[in-house]
Amino acid sequence: MEDGALSHIRDSVPDMEHDDVDERLAVRLAGLRAEHGWSLGDLADRSGVSRSTLSRAERAEISPTASLLNRLCAVYGRTMSQLLSEVEAEPAQLVRAAEQSVWTDEASGFVRRSVSPPHAGLRGELVEGRLEAGADVAYDRPPVPGLEQHIWVLDGTLEVTVQGESHALDVGDCLRFRLWGATRFRCVGETAVRYALVVVAR
Repeated sequence: MEDGALSHIRDSVPDMEHDDVDERLAVRLAGLRAEHGWSLGDLADRSGVSRSTLSRAERAEISPTASLLNRLCAVYGRTMSQLLSEVEAEPAQLVRAAEQSVWTDEASGFVRRSVSPPHAGLRGELVEGRLEAGADVAYDRPPVPGLEQHIWVLDGTLEVTVQGESHALDVGDCLRFRLWGATRFRCVGETAVRYALVVVAR
């Protein structure tokens, strides 16, 4: 799934230079690996992602999928919002709707809006997720073990599988759990599902 990814990290502001965001993400991924003193082979062994895919991601030749970013976040001990915030401008206290960062994984039909980007010293973050009808996104590990998550469905029907246990969530339903293992998000209805995700770091 990682190879041939056509996902795009982009800001929803019309004048934003999207390619520049992709380039900054690539530079940050390369920098994180360098900070740990790892070779591409070392990172491939730790993440389960091929060396060629890692190399292409660090050179901005591909835009990583949600699954790939999740694996890298797990290795580097970051949530996805934290990683994405590191390639953006210093977060402000007030983030207008038009200025909220939007990340799209076109390969899986998943759209992720960072409603409240993380800030140093703050543990909670609010994310809006959207899955197109039939979309199915699986994560084989948590980005940070023990994360507290709350999923509140705003539109549609969402199936969430946490460590082998599936939960069918309709509009207004809320699921709370600590994240220790694999998860899966699936839009089971005929229309897209939209949900709010609250993440609280330990």
